[in-house]
Amino acid sequence: MSADLLKGDTQSCQNKSEEDIPKSSPFDFVIKQFQGKRSSSGKRKEQPSAIQKFFSGFDFGKSEGKERQEIEETEINNCRADDQSEKENLSVEDESSQLISEAESPSGEQRLNQFMQKLGKKPNSKNLDLNNCALSAADVTELASLLPFLPELEEISLSWNGCVGGTLKTLTAQFHHVNLLKVLRLNNCRLSAEDVTSLGEAFEVVPQLEELDLSWNSNIGGKLSLLTKKLRKGCKIKLLKITDCNLTARDGESLAEILNVLPNLEVLDLSINKHIGCSMKVIAQDLRNVPGLKELNLHMCGLKQDSLQGLDTALQHLTALRKLDISCNKEIGGGFKDSAAHLASLKNLEVLDLHQCCVTEEDVTVLSQVIPLLSSLQELNLSWNKNIGVSSDPLLGRLRFLPKLRSVAISNCGLGKESFSSLALLSHDGHLARLQKLDLSYNNTISDEGWMVFCQGLTVFKELSELDVSLRPSSCRACGTWFSELLAALTKLPALAELGMQRWVLSESQRKQLEGFNRDNKRNIRFDC
Repeated sequence: MSADLLKGDTQSCQNKSEEDIPKSSPFDFVIKQFQGKRSSSGKRKEQPSAIQKFFSGFDFGKSEGKERQEIEETEINNCRADDQSEKENLSVEDESSQLISEAESPSGEQRLNQFMQKLGKKPNSKNLDLNNCALSAADVTELASLLPFLPELEEISLSWNGCVGGTLKTLTAQFHHVNLLKVLRLNNCRLSAEDVTSLGEAFEVVPQLEELDLSWNSNIGGKLSLLTKKLRKGCKIKLLKITDCNLTARDGESLAEILNVLPNLEVLDLSINKHIGCSMKVIAQDLRNVPGLKELNLHMCGLKQDSLQGLDTALQHLTALRKLDISCNKEIGGGFKDSAAHLASLKNLEVLDLHQCCVTEEDVTVLSQVIPLLSSLQELNLSWNKNIGVSSDPLLGRLRFLPKLRSVAISNCGLGKESFSSLALLSHDGHLARLQKLDLSYNNTISDEGWMVFCQGLTVFKELSELDVSLRPSSCRACGTWFSELLAALTKLPALAELGMQRWVLSESQRKQLEGFNRDNKRNIRFDC
């Protein structure tokens, strides 16, 4: 092949190659500006605009297939970028939403405030008082969840909430968060056997507990051992109240067994448990293990004469006793004559309640010798013992040996002329100058002459605030001439705030005098007529 031929072929190929290369046009520049536009931050690419779509329909030196391929690749890349951007945005939104949720969720303190506000109570970090709040089972569960936020809590009072019964375990399971708890009150909560068991198990995590009140939970009866067997030596309980819980004789024995692990016990209230009297002798034997006992309440416990004898033996070990209530135990009548020897040793006794004990005349004789020796006595209740009035022994006259006496109740004692005269003389002698309350109601046997003598000596009670001379509900009686003596005495009793005169029939003039007394004497006495 000649050189000219080769040269010609080369030129021909070169020209053909140049024809195949697409030439640039002004429109290519415009398209590249729209197709190649990207944000400097790498954000989502813009979709093809109307201009791009318009120019894409023309062939400016490029094949239709190649143009379509580039557009599809661009769209695919754009979609991938969009998906990635959306995922990143969703992730950020989720994290932000979670942070906002955590920030907006109420704190333990806020939850407590909301809970207490719902029940109409003010929150207190040391005292949780929810007495009589009509709590539901759900409320108890919510309360349990709040205990971890109350590490300083010292008192819990849930009394008079019947729905607490059957749910107490939910609450006691959180007691380890409130190990400083000192007071727990669960009166009338309808506690079940399971509740009593869970409460006993909780003793280990509340070692500081000092007061436990389970009164008016009748289902405790026969199940007290579920609680007492969990108590350990060194327990700090000072107050234990199990009033009206339908306790049985076996419960009394269970109680006696734990007295030796309650060295700090100061108050023991077993009132209104009529069947526990059968085990009182056993309980009395172990009372020596609580020498610091200050209050013993055995009101309406079914005590008998032998129970009283056992109790009298225990009194010699209870020299710190301040209050003794053995009222409404009718079967101990006649037992004082043989079992009141150690009563006189209670030099610190301030309250003695013997009302409705059916004391005999022989009992009155013994009590006349013992009661005057109780030099610290402030309150004495002998009401509803009719033999107090008919006895020839001057018990009431010997009250002059009790200079600290503040309250005397001798209602419905059948006071006769002799017994009432001895009391009336104390008004003249001035030995009861500190007396504040005097209940002489339901003593219909007192004559008008007796009331006259009493009213004339009434002025020595300068600190008297309450006086009751009402008659029995079944009777009415006209006021005698002593009424004017009574009004005269009232003007000299500056502390008197209440006068009971029920069923005394006043004449028209007497009623007007009584109605105008406060106005004329600038007083504010409440007359209960």
